[in-house]
Parts: sequence; C-alpha cells; structure tokens
Amino acid sequence: MNSILIKDTTKEERERIVAESVGNIDGLCDGCSPGLLRMYQDYIDGKKELREINMEFRAGYTKGAAGPDRTGCGLEN
Repeated sequence: MNSILIKDTTKEERERIVAESVGNIDGLCDGCSPGLLRMYQDYIDGKKELREINMEFRAGYTKGAAGPDRTGCGLEN
C-alpha cells in the first residue's frame, strides 16, 4: 500500500484519495458527499493529515453532552 501522508502525495493524488474514499462525489444519492469533501479540504490542501481530521470529527461525538446535566440525586431538599 502506498503512503497517503501529505509529504508523500501531490494535491491531485490527495483529491483522488478523498474522492475514491467518499464514493459518489457528486452527492446525487443524498446530498452528504459535498459536506464530506469540504471536511477533507484541509487534507487536500496539505494542511492536515487524514488522521487529524478524522480524530477531530470523532471528538465532536465523544465530547458532547448526551443529555441534560445532572445536578444531584433528586433527593436533596
């Protein structure tokens, strides 16, 4: 397998890597592909590695509150 690191790829290769990974880049199926392409634009432009972008995306799901904050046990006066 060839390296997908920024230092080992050209901008054109990174565009192809993202396009092949996302699949339907026209977004004709459900309109989500253009958003994914924007998400990976920093990789295409050589600013962030794919790993960094994916970690940032996943962090948004692990940091967010799942519901209202709990302030006590409910038995306090």
